[in-house]
Amino acid sequence: MQVLLDYDQTLTLIGKGRSAYVFRIQQSNKAIKIFYPNYVHIAMEEANIYRKIQHIPYFPSLTEAGSNYLVIDYIEGETFFECLTKGISISEDHVKEVDRALRLARQEGLNPSDIHLRNIFLTSDKEIKIIDVARFRQNKTCRQWGDLKRAFHRFYKKRYFPKKIPEFILNTIAGLYKKLLL
Repeated sequence: MQVLLDYDQTLTLIGKGRSAYVFRIQQSNKAIKIFYPNYVHIAMEEANIYRKIQHIPYFPSLTEAGSNYLVIDYIEGETFFECLTKGISISEDHVKEVDRALRLARQEGLNPSDIHLRNIFLTSDKEIKIIDVARFRQNKTCRQWGDLKRAFHRFYKKRYFPKKIPEFILNTIAGLYKKLLL
């Protein structure tokens, strides 16, 4: 029987989404994503997608998968959302790297979806990582990343545009965006 955690390891909550909680496994460079009971069917789908793109450096590696969980690399860094709330600069090169990551995923026959500010990381090494790939097999066209890129070029790159944006404003914009898409 394989033991996922040693007795001296603890979990620290690092994220909560629509379908799962994510914890950092302390004393390791791993995170565990545990799916809510109504979403366990997504665990294997996401695991299969991570396996398909494991050779692409823009995505965390999958270490282990079970019926309701995934163990992936812990990403040290800030999400693009956190970058905006903390005033950490997002560059044109970062945007191009996200484009490259999504293009490489498409070359594997996937349809990258649900690409938003909380799913894109700028690591402590200034590299790009993308998480939450569960919807990369859906058929519909996802406009989120294209819309974010347009906002980046139209507003964020402007000298006068604030580089630090309060969280409540970003959450309000995200809420309005979701309502407009429905």
